[in-house]
Amino acid sequence: MKIKLGENSYGKNAVQLSKIIRHPAYHEFRQVTVNVSLKGDFDEAHTTGDNSKILPTDTQKNTVYALAKDHFKTSIEDFALYLANYFVTTQPQVETATIEITEHLYHRMQFDGVEHPHAYIGGGSEKKTAQVIKNASDVSVQSGITDLLILKTTDSGFEKYIKDKYTTLKETADRIFATKCDINWTYDKLPADYTAQFNSIRELLLQTFAGHKSLSVQQTLYAMGQAVLEAYDGIREIHLQMPNKHHIPFNLEQFDIQNQNEIFIATDEPYGLIVATVTRE
Repeated sequence: MKIKLGENSYGKNAVQLSKIIRHPAYHEFRQVTVNVSLKGDFDEAHTTGDNSKILPTDTQKNTVYALAKDHFKTSIEDFALYLANYFVTTQPQVETATIEITEHLYHRMQFDGVEHPHAYIGGGSEKKTAQVIKNASDVSVQSGITDLLILKTTDSGFEKYIKDKYTTLKETADRIFATKCDINWTYDKLPADYTAQFNSIRELLLQTFAGHKSLSVQQTLYAMGQAVLEAYDGIREIHLQMPNKHHIPFNLEQFDIQNQNEIFIATDEPYGLIVATVTRE
């Protein structure tokens, strides 16, 4: 029997980095989590224990902090690109570097319509994401959003589905639609300003969600992806994951009270999970 090593990689995960960018009139606070993954000529580390081509994961962590000083000043995509290029160009045994960055959002506090120069409030569960995969000849960049909690109280229904002997769900033409989205998109053309394009895409996704007359989560998911591809020809595809965060009407009839779509039970589990990628033909 012949045994061989299959595809492998290694790296440093969950590098927690906070940075203050000091502008003349205010401070910019950034908090990110960085994952580094390297693929390349590492077979002998596995098969014979030869570590001569291994860049320690602790060194990878230190590299993230050191390079953040001068190279994390704009978008997480730009920083990820710099990190990926650094590992590929300085380590000849590395064929592909993958950098994933998640940004935990903070916003400057406002008082009487004026932003405080250095006091911040957290942005809730929503986070920005970026993934860069870089080798000697090619680079792939994804941007995205995770844990984006959105809800609308009407313009959503679910009817005319399969009903069998186990079906208890009642049809409705008017329900709460709540979801906690994970969305990412892949570029064909890299934008000049990742932050500006991210903000525009996020706004378009929210506008589409809010304005769409939804017959199902699936239909609204597709409409959101379609809107982004139609507006941005530099995006190859968009992947959306939208769990259906159920709000179930509470039975007030047991108290001789009519529930006119006003009182609900919010449930975390179980939940429906709708996932799709919208792409160009």
